[in-house]
Amino acid sequence: MSTTIPPVPADLRLVVTDLDGTLLDDAKHIPDDLWPLLDELTSRDIVFSPASGRQAATLLHQFGEAVPGLVVIAENGAVVARQNEILRTQPLAASSAAAVLARARSLQSDGADIGVVLCSPEVAYVERSDERFLEQIRPYYYANRIVDDLAAIDAELVKVAVYDFDGIEDTTAPAISGLPIDAEAVVSGQHWLDVMTRGVDKSQAVRAVQRRLGISPAQTMVFGDYLNDLGMLGTADWSYAVANAHRSILDAARYVAPSNTDNGVVRTIRAALDAAGS
Repeated sequence: MSTTIPPVPADLRLVVTDLDGTLLDDAKHIPDDLWPLLDELTSRDIVFSPASGRQAATLLHQFGEAVPGLVVIAENGAVVARQNEILRTQPLAASSAAAVLARARSLQSDGADIGVVLCSPEVAYVERSDERFLEQIRPYYYANRIVDDLAAIDAELVKVAVYDFDGIEDTTAPAISGLPIDAEAVVSGQHWLDVMTRGVDKSQAVRAVQRRLGISPAQTMVFGDYLNDLGMLGTADWSYAVANAHRSILDAARYVAPSNTDNGVVRTIRAALDAAGS
């Protein structure tokens, strides 16, 4: 377990952090000492922005009451929202979503234990309704709707997420990544694969927030742990992999913070605030 706090910025204006495996502990709990830290960030006019594969409604439900005017980076960068206002979306072509759904159904027919989530900016649609699957999607998709047929959904989509109970990387990810579509598939966890319009990732969304707020990479801290965080590490001079991160993230980040189970994100932010003084 890493307990060493890495170097921190003296001039901090933006904190962007992934949630699962990064800010949250292994039980997916938000650290108790984050809440007073958010109050202090707000009082110092430092923006806190969660960046996650989770939907905007979920992030706003989790953090919105604690941070007035909270800006969230949702759906791995395909959606940027502030309170109930969608600021930016990167739609996924309907043909791409249909192709992923068809391939997932083919894998299911061959015995794969998977479920599909069609993600609009506001609502996540699922057709698999067993409690075992719903338990997996609820933490990520607070606004969800069970439908009879995903193929019949007529809504703007920003992402298709696929959950594989047996692990996503060996079979499901290669099968979907190989589809001839104008989209790319990103492994976002041990069991999750996210398919979005090609070129969309968290880095685009972070840069959009920086431009909107007039904040530079030198004033930005970014924290991540998994492959869907890789792009956004390049948006900040102060990029941190938590100690439990995927090897690729550890190699790409400038610094290593303590692990998610060692409250690494909160402790590192606290060190930055202490370095800046009151």
